This record gives sequence, structure tokens and C-alpha cells, in this order.
Amino acid sequence: MPRSIAINVAANTNLPGFRGPVYPDGRFEYVPIPEREETSERVPTYGDLSFGFDLPPSVLDTPVHLDPAFAGVHGATRHTYGDEHGVKAGPLSELSTGDSLFFYATLSLHGDSPTSRRVVDDDWGTYLIGEFRVQQALTGEEYLELPAADRERFAENAHVRRDPFDAKVLVEGGEESGLFERVVPLSSREAGATANRLVTELSNDSGKGPWWRRRFWYDESATTELRAIVDGSIPATDAPWFGRDSK
Repeated sequence: MPRSIAINVAANTNLPGFRGPVYPDGRFEYVPIPEREETSERVPTYGDLSFGFDLPPSVLDTPVHLDPAFAGVHGATRHTYGDEHGVKAGPLSELSTGDSLFFYATLSLHGDSPTSRRVVDDDWGTYLIGEFRVQQALTGEEYLELPAADRERFAENAHVRRDPFDAKVLVEGGEESGLFERVVPLSSREAGATANRLVTELSNDSGKGPWWRRRFWYDESATTELRAIVDGSIPATDAPWFGRDSK
């Protein structure tokens, strides 16, 4: 039976100083954080990527840390994620083939709509934005021991492009991985800072304090329910739209 972990990714008010947008119908845009380390080759800047909203001019020449990378998004051709922090690396490296790695982000509401049509009434909220169905999860040491042909599967990953390589874990997504078309809210409808039942009832997290910065664990039964919510197979409290398609 699959298990899952959800982790925070993407642009936020610290890096690069603004959140990506979520629109009243649940669509959104994935904005990576900036790249803060040296890289072995040129990486795209914010100005190189295509967005449907205006970025601050001050970031246009800033390189991006495209991690996670979703095939078909911002030029990526594979689903990969890496992390240099040991506190995340240990649990992520224990994911098995068929488990889920969910990605969530804090997003700011863009556009106007009657409150009844909004995903979250507040001007910001926390949302699931994508999922990897895990193909493989490796420690950094295991990656370095792979044959060159197998390491090539991670060649586009932002941590592999860093000089020096610094990932303590690398995860490859297989089939059914991808960036969602519409968000799945983790915030309550009323307030971005208030967690809904996908956090407080399904995950191991209490939903107290700055929960949107933490890692969430989902056991086998919770993972099955969460996947069904993402697919739109079952309704979710506070969530009139679902992530994988435009239902």
C-alpha cells in the first residue's frame, strides 16, 4: 500500500519576495525559487520562463532553482526533485516505488470573482500543486554510485547542476506524475493560515502554528483518500476544484 509525503516548494514571500498566483477558478502558476548557489552551466532566469502575469522587473535576470522539475513545464523533460537538507532527505529517501511525493505552495489570489467562486476567500492560501508517483528515491551517495547512463535521468535537476553537487536525496517521478491543472486547497476556505482537514485529519500534522512550512506524512489509508481527492473521485471539504484535471 502506498504512503506519501507532502513538502513545501515554490516562490514565497522570502524567496524571491512574492508568491505565485492562484486564480479564482483554481488554476495557478508554478514559480520556482531563485538559484542561490554556483552552477556548472547556465540555468534559466525568471525572464527566460513564460508566465501569465507580470513579474517584478528586479528578478527578471535572476537564475531560477527549478526544483521540483515537472516534465513539460518550464523546459523540463523529466520529473525530478532534489534536496540538500538532511532533515528532509532521510524521510524522502525512504519513499518506495509507487509511493507519492506531493508538492504544495503558498499562493496569492489574482483576479476578481464573487467570493462563492473562490478556492479560498483570503488573499493567500496553501495548496497542493503537483505530485510525483515515485519511480525511485536515492540518497546523494547512491546517485554518485550509479552508472553514468543512469545518472543521466537526473541531469536536468537543479542540484545536479550545482557546482558542487549537493543533493542529499534525489527523487524521480514516474507515470502519473505531474503539475496539477488546478490546485487542491490545504487552507480552509475562510483563511489562508487555517489548515483544512487534509492537514488536520489526514496527515500527521496538527495544523497549529506555521503549518504551511512543515512536511506532512500520510499513511496508507490517508494516501488512498488524498489521491482520490486529487483525482476528483471523491469530494473534499473546502475544495470545489480538484488538481489533476479540469473537472
